[in-house]
Amino acid sequence: MSAPAPLRSRVSAWDRKYSPYLYISPFFILFAVVGLFPLVYTGWVAMHDWDLIMGQGEFIGLENFVQVLGQSAFWVSLRNTLSIFVLSTGPQVVLAIIIAYMLDTHLRARTFWRMGVLLPYVVTPVAVALIFSNLFSQRFGLVNSVLEAIGLGSIGWQSDVLPSHLAIASMVNFRWTGYNALIFLAAMQAIPRDLYEQAELDGAGKVRQFLSVTVPMLRPTIIFVVITSTIGGLQIFDEPRMYDQYGRGGTDGQWRTMTLYLYELGWTRSDFGTASAVAVLLFLLIVAIGIINFTITRRIADGEAGRAARPSLLKRLLRRGSP
Repeated sequence: MSAPAPLRSRVSAWDRKYSPYLYISPFFILFAVVGLFPLVYTGWVAMHDWDLIMGQGEFIGLENFVQVLGQSAFWVSLRNTLSIFVLSTGPQVVLAIIIAYMLDTHLRARTFWRMGVLLPYVVTPVAVALIFSNLFSQRFGLVNSVLEAIGLGSIGWQSDVLPSHLAIASMVNFRWTGYNALIFLAAMQAIPRDLYEQAELDGAGKVRQFLSVTVPMLRPTIIFVVITSTIGGLQIFDEPRMYDQYGRGGTDGQWRTMTLYLYELGWTRSDFGTASAVAVLLFLLIVAIGIINFTITRRIADGEAGRAARPSLLKRLLRRGSP
């Protein structure tokens, strides 16, 4: 016997109203378990005198944050993290755009080349770090051997601050340039081809088309790649950890990043409270950069919308007979 019509209509209404929330609930449940809870728990640990062996101690409020901000090691690790990020993100984005533009042309075996640029991303970070640590070794490294052969002398790739940052940034660029190039390639293929035809009719060459058509149309994608590279750069761990055999970020912390500093506090010194405070500060730094990225993206979108609306507004004024 079929259900009454009012009950059937009520069940149908509930299905339309609540089923969408049921479909998307697995994501929010998973995010709450593996994302939100660890974040809140880290903040809780950061406000306690927490030890690896003794566990939770007394509530001390913001003392861990004050202690971390008062240590020069924290500011050195922050400097190293931002320096490696700057040295890697800028060249990485530029090279990725150029490679994507080359892949977007009529190349033979385009699929082969597109798969080839992704191969460094497949290599594990540990393997990349081991290879580059040997390349930039101060005594027997290939880079210093080449520099000495051409008369430039050796460089302290593991003893000096800036050379060590350049070496680690080269690892990051090696792994992520091809990956970002494919993202830019997907964005380039979405650019209308008639824009290039119009630019060519106006006498613009390939370089001019690239600078005046391709790059402006890639601005949202560039912002996306920059912010993802920023987040990855702030969380860099494997490359500086495996850069030498000790994994401490150098004898004087030349390339100790914030994640390495956090690892040292948590597992070497067994001080989970200050380690959690560093993790919270790192999270706030990432959020701040995310807000900056959102603001820049919104301004660019508003500017493009305003430019798109001006011609239609001008046409309406001309129809009304306005001067």
